[in-house]
Amino acid sequence: MENNNLMNDLDRVVRARHEIANHLMNIAETINKAETEGENVSGKLGLETESEHIGIVSKNLWKGVFRLVVLGDLKRGKSTFLNALIGENLLPSDVNPCTAILTVLRYGAEKKVTVYFTDENPPQELDFKAFKKQYTIDPDEAKKLQAENKLAFPNVDRAVVEYPIPLLEKGIEIVDTPGLNDTEARNKLSLSYINNCHAVFFLFRASQPCTLEERRYLENYIKGRGLTTFFLINAIDEIKRGLPDPDNAEAVAEAENRVRQVFQTYLKEYCQVDGKNIYDERVFEISSLATLRRRIKNPQDSLEGTGFREFLGVFNKYLTQEKAIAGLQQAKTVARQTYNRVREAIERRIPLLVKDAEELKEKISSVEPEFQQLTEIGDRFREEIQVVRDKKAKTVADSLKSYILNLGDNFESDFLRYQPNLGFMESFQQGKREQFQAEFKRAYERYINEKLASWELTAEREISEAFEQLAKSAANYGSTYNQVANLMTEKLIGEKVYAKQNVTKENESPGWASWAMGFFSLAQGNIAGVALAGAGFDWKSVLINYLAVLGISGFLLIFSGGFLLPLGIWAIPLMGMGVGALQVEEGRKHLIKATKKEFVKYLPKLAEEQWQPIYDAVKECFEDYEREVMKRLEDDIKSRRAELNNLVKQKESSEINREAESNRLNSLDADILYECRSIESVYNYLVSSS
Repeated sequence: MENNNLMNDLDRVVRARHEIANHLMNIAETINKAETEGENVSGKLGLETESEHIGIVSKNLWKGVFRLVVLGDLKRGKSTFLNALIGENLLPSDVNPCTAILTVLRYGAEKKVTVYFTDENPPQELDFKAFKKQYTIDPDEAKKLQAENKLAFPNVDRAVVEYPIPLLEKGIEIVDTPGLNDTEARNKLSLSYINNCHAVFFLFRASQPCTLEERRYLENYIKGRGLTTFFLINAIDEIKRGLPDPDNAEAVAEAENRVRQVFQTYLKEYCQVDGKNIYDERVFEISSLATLRRRIKNPQDSLEGTGFREFLGVFNKYLTQEKAIAGLQQAKTVARQTYNRVREAIERRIPLLVKDAEELKEKISSVEPEFQQLTEIGDRFREEIQVVRDKKAKTVADSLKSYILNLGDNFESDFLRYQPNLGFMESFQQGKREQFQAEFKRAYERYINEKLASWELTAEREISEAFEQLAKSAANYGSTYNQVANLMTEKLIGEKVYAKQNVTKENESPGWASWAMGFFSLAQGNIAGVALAGAGFDWKSVLINYLAVLGISGFLLIFSGGFLLPLGIWAIPLMGMGVGALQVEEGRKHLIKATKKEFVKYLPKLAEEQWQPIYDAVKECFEDYEREVMKRLEDDIKSRRAELNNLVKQKESSEINREAESNRLNSLDADILYECRSIESVYNYLVSSS
């Protein structure tokens, strides 16, 4: 039943989305037609930018997706869960290619797989059989490769699986990531998807509640990032089957409660939103295998007792009511803003039709100070962005430098939990030394990854706060900009311009200011508002790519130049010692101390080398923002000038039929207002029926 509800609600959202996209395209086409007609009548209104932008929004809204990212360690039943979710046994669950390759599952009219590579090799198209045969890896082998910090397919970037499944046809895109593997490759492949998704599914297995690996991942890559995460405790029915007497209801309840307590202990901090505990809305006990079997046998199964029914109910509400409506509200705002801009141009044009060319030139000359003021508003905002840019770039770079220099203070205690799994004394056995060194290096890399991830949250907060401040400034500059524009209109037409009634701040703001305030992500193809705080573009990817590639590689230089050679610095103190536990512990401590000594020696050089790249990376975030804001603002000013100059040009070349032109412009106003109201009607109906 809940699956049917999800499909029906998604279908309503898709229909509403397509309806609104069509109305937006109608607005763009209406503007284009009016501008073409007006070129030979009273001149264009200078609305090319508005038409182009709303056309892009329409196309992206039509093809927009809900991106869902699936996370989980190996052998957690991710493929079985995905098969249960989509209702078909599509992905193999005995051996899982998704453990080795990041896989994007999306709708396609034909079944096919396309593998994309990190090198210059062209994409490879395969059928399902060939894909499974060529890119499948046994989970045990995957674990072995993970321990050795190796990739099964090092030159593969991702696989895109296209399949004609109803759920995917509704705009769902699922990203199945590799296992929880703290490597550079994992960072590069997974984090960019995680930071640009609408929801995260994090899978656990009930029989292995919250392993150390899982807790580390949650701490370093989920906590504090503002991600909407659904925690799915899979195979909950295995607890009962694992008991000596599975028919003993009391024993089953006791065993299940012990497992629940473990998950509640570790997950409760991830289920706090604005001081409210939403654990019951984010954590679900499910049986993916039972769900899959029942859905294959009967697609209309109620799924009672599998946990999927409860999960789908909450997920449906989140996806189709919260996220979808937020995205469509943006479309409504874009339409209303475009109408306001068109209406403003028409309100200036009609009164000016009675002016002759010379009088019109005088009017235009009289508003030159206002045009200059509009430019100055842009210049002031640009200067503020640059001040914030330089300040934040230095602050963030300085914080990284300080953070690196202080890593040595607690290295010995911090590094304890990263010890290699291989026994310390085993490292002296023939054939085990290289393995121990590889595991020790892996432990060190994990330590650095998690330390950098911890610092990254600080950097993100700094940058988010800066963009939030710029958003507030954009609102103020936008308000001033509108006041000047209204004064300009008053001087041109000789009438007072009154403030519009019942207009929200985002509707009233100029388009460039609304973008700068972070209202829009539709122009980038996200239908549910994935725009990051105050910016509307993915500035986090800049930091992620830096930390995943340049940052960690710099720290790994400690292993160059012969450091940690076999029977090296840790072996010497043990010469002549016995092999008792005390001596082993002393040897281990000496190894950590020696590592710290070498580590601390490198820190000043690392701190100095990393300062400039992170400074440049943060600076680049703000420069991208500045370029986009200023382009939009300058385009707005140009269009206002063009609007007046086009009228003068027509006045000088031919006589204008004022009555006919007034009727044409009023018709344009009415046509776009009709489309706006139609969008609002579709939106309001969707909200009321949700």
